[in-house]
Amino acid sequence: MDGKMLARLGAVVFVAIALTVTTIDMVRKNESSAPPPAPAFQPPADPLRETLRRCQQLGEAAASDAGCLAAWAESRDRFLGRDRSEAR
Repeated sequence: MDGKMLARLGAVVFVAIALTVTTIDMVRKNESSAPPPAPAFQPPADPLRETLRRCQQLGEAAASDAGCLAAWAESRDRFLGRDRSEAR
């Protein structure tokens, strides 16, 4: 290879490396300036859910607890899409 061809090849490699480094730098700057993620949606507190958690912790004793039986009935009605007045 003559000197002129080697100089052209060197210039092409230099430009390719410069473009790669510039692209990587721009991507890193964009990642760091991204807005913070939005806070997760917190649904309102559901008293039925809290009651069901309490019943879950009671274990086998929950089967004889009137509050747990009522909570399970209400949960079942919600799941099935029934109105509480229709169930009776």
